[in-house]
Amino acid sequence: MATALIAVLTAAYVLCVLVRLRGGRPWPRSCLLWWFAAVATTIVALNSPLATYSGNLFWAHMIVHLLLITVIPALLVAAAPIRLIRSSSARTRTAVTSAVSSTPFQLLTRPAVTVPLYAAVLVTTHLTGFQQAMAQHMWIHHAETVLYLVTGYLLLLPLLGNEYVGRHLVFPLRAATIIACMVPDAIVGVTLMMSPHIIAPAYSRSRPDWGPTALADQTAAGAIMWVAGDGLMMVLILVIAREWVATRESSFGGWLDGVRARATIGANTAALDDDAAALDAYNARLAALHHMPRPHHQSEESVHDDRPHRR
Repeated sequence: MATALIAVLTAAYVLCVLVRLRGGRPWPRSCLLWWFAAVATTIVALNSPLATYSGNLFWAHMIVHLLLITVIPALLVAAAPIRLIRSSSARTRTAVTSAVSSTPFQLLTRPAVTVPLYAAVLVTTHLTGFQQAMAQHMWIHHAETVLYLVTGYLLLLPLLGNEYVGRHLVFPLRAATIIACMVPDAIVGVTLMMSPHIIAPAYSRSRPDWGPTALADQTAAGAIMWVAGDGLMMVLILVIAREWVATRESSFGGWLDGVRARATIGANTAALDDDAAALDAYNARLAALHHMPRPHHQSEESVHDDRPHRR
């Protein structure tokens, strides 16, 4: 079922790209490559030897977790499917704009919601009896997969790239959000590493003969969560920093830009809302100063000629 869904979504993505090409509007090749990278990573996470052993080894399951909640969502955001659908036709533009501008969507993509959700998902699925229940009920396993993908996507959607989300967070806030997510990664990882008790006995009963002991398996899973999880977050911070430098954004938002413009140009610029207006006002100010009459008691020669005078 997962493979069929991936195939349908990929066909829809390619169809939207073809629609744009037919209208003379090419789609960035990089976005197309990111989409297929996300598809390939999803297949590895759900339908590969790694996916098979994730049901028997906790450390393999942890790798799949990181792929689902961090790597795949980041690749999907880079592929910009929302922007692609929105630009396909006038009808989809209206529908996507309405959906993205809705209160539920705006609420679900706020860091004040996504960071606690991310932390709650990690703690609940790793430090409770969730893993044991998942090993006994396949529907819980499927629900976990969806939960991880949705949580990671909602978290990273407003943080990476230029995907259309109706609003954009300033880059310092994006980096701070990623840093905040490193805390639950470390807490879960260290707890699994230091715990003397087996949290999910199901793994110890189903592990292969060549696999590590149950406690060693759990310790390895914790180390992967801590080191690899925070390592992936560091990579995302570097990506955000690169985007920040590329866009030459050096402010903390429109409010600070407005304050800076008012302080630079004067007190009568309350109506300035953007840099273009500020630049126009500044140029007008310079032009006005240029046409001001010079003082009568000081000639141009006296200003520029500082040679000594003979008596």
